[in-house]
Amino acid sequence: MEITFSRLDDTVARFQLRASSPSFANAFRRAMIGEVPTLAIEDVRVYDNTSALFDEMLTHRLGLIPITTDLKCYVRKESCSCEGEGCAGCTATFTMSVEGPCIVFSRDLIPQDPSAKPAMENIPIVKLTKDQKLVIEARAVLSTGRHHAKWQPTNACGYKNYPVISISEMCDGCGHCVEECPRNILEVEGKRVRVIEGRTEECSLCRLCERACLGSGIGEESAIKVTSDESKFIFVVESDGSLPVKEIIEQALVYIRDRSDDLIEKIGEISEGT
Repeated sequence: MEITFSRLDDTVARFQLRASSPSFANAFRRAMIGEVPTLAIEDVRVYDNTSALFDEMLTHRLGLIPITTDLKCYVRKESCSCEGEGCAGCTATFTMSVEGPCIVFSRDLIPQDPSAKPAMENIPIVKLTKDQKLVIEARAVLSTGRHHAKWQPTNACGYKNYPVISISEMCDGCGHCVEECPRNILEVEGKRVRVIEGRTEECSLCRLCERACLGSGIGEESAIKVTSDESKFIFVVESDGSLPVKEIIEQALVYIRDRSDDLIEKIGEISEGT
């Protein structure tokens, strides 16, 4: 297996996964979405809420705010030495006290730990009119997207098979396929159509070019063929800000490795017992 990045920053990664299989690619995708732990607000104590939102609606919105997460500082409550009571090692605490008229934003959540803060400052929560108040205390804990979507570290995470575009000698350069392609991947050069250099990855495998070629009256077989490489995949991953996208990828691979090691160990125990 080999991973090659074409883009990598704190929020977005685009890379090729080679010498792999569809089953591993999907397991990798699911691990990034549902098995990488992040902080999210789970408990809210409402001291005063005279806004237009019910307490339940307000706490739901608070829970969906991405919180920056340092996995070296926090552990899950069930693994903590406090036995789930909620100490500084497993719980991040926030306070908020706002009086209208104003719009309450995520930046109004004041973190006890500066490393665990809202990933984006300008997420609107509720609008307060004159004399309306909002006073709360919130606690964020570590968990995974498998338990609730608010713990998913990704906004977008998907892949597609790597496209393979071949053009046969039958091509007469009519250009119908070029006009039909929605991604501007093809061009006419001389008397033949060719793939524009560096644009192959943009192909969506829609095969409109094949239909256009057949519609031109070329015959029963299209001069352009669009297939996919079953061992090569293009991934796009976008972080919600709670974790750098590189860490999401690394943590997902660690999860898959650990689960694989556990499976090998269990199979070994079964084999020894028979």
